[in-house]
Amino acid sequence: MPQDPLAPLVDLPGVADAVQRARSAVDGVLWDRAVRARVAEVVAVSRLRGGWASAAIDGAEVRPDALVSGDALDGSPIGRVVAASLALQAEIPAQVDAFGRSPLQVLSRLHSVVSVGFVDGELRGRVRTEAAPAADDPLRLGGLPAAGDAARRITALAGILTRPTVAPALVVAAVAHAEVAVTRPFAWGSGLVARSVTRLVLAARGVDPDGVTVPEAGLFAAGRSAYAEALRAYAGGEPDGVARWLVLHAETVRVGAEESRRILADLP
Repeated sequence: MPQDPLAPLVDLPGVADAVQRARSAVDGVLWDRAVRARVAEVVAVSRLRGGWASAAIDGAEVRPDALVSGDALDGSPIGRVVAASLALQAEIPAQVDAFGRSPLQVLSRLHSVVSVGFVDGELRGRVRTEAAPAADDPLRLGGLPAAGDAARRITALAGILTRPTVAPALVVAAVAHAEVAVTRPFAWGSGLVARSVTRLVLAARGVDPDGVTVPEAGLFAAGRSAYAEALRAYAGGEPDGVARWLVLHAETVRVGAEESRRILADLP
């Protein structure tokens, strides 16, 4: 494996421009005095909207007003997924510092949080094994990697995440997100964990330390089909397919930054 396997990805078609647009949008929000004056409130709503959008992407969509009132968290199958997604959002800030040192440990912790009530206790926080190889597939990605292959790829990803790179954090986040989403290392909830990884990388690498932006909202705006197709393109491994995913991911981060301004405008 090259010393810096992420560095060449920046030169793929459209990637550098898309990343620059996204980073400028995030920086613009973080330096906005109006946002900074109410940052705690914006962050709180960002987590709420992020949890809502991530659950909706997996098919558990509820009315936003029902989420705010708490009526959506009703113990139904959809309500339970939404609650799990919100629990994951609440856990992310506590894992930012550890993520750069021990990404596998953090991924395990996130899955332990999100999978409560969805998988047996011995499967929570554990990568799939040949004895229990199945995984859910709400995006209909297909092509589930064998358990051993998934474990090897996630271990390799951890190695990449703990090595220096000249690649921008947005590229690192996109690759980490896609690897978890495509390999589906966990029996249930890998997509929810994958989307949380974008927030983790952006926070850990100083792009959005507090989680002001809402990258999940950008994915929801792009649509399930576009998201799934871009992940399939990434999984194919061809440069154009990888570029397609990296550009889409950057665009969702840009849109997620715009969502922060909408949050601010909606605050009482």
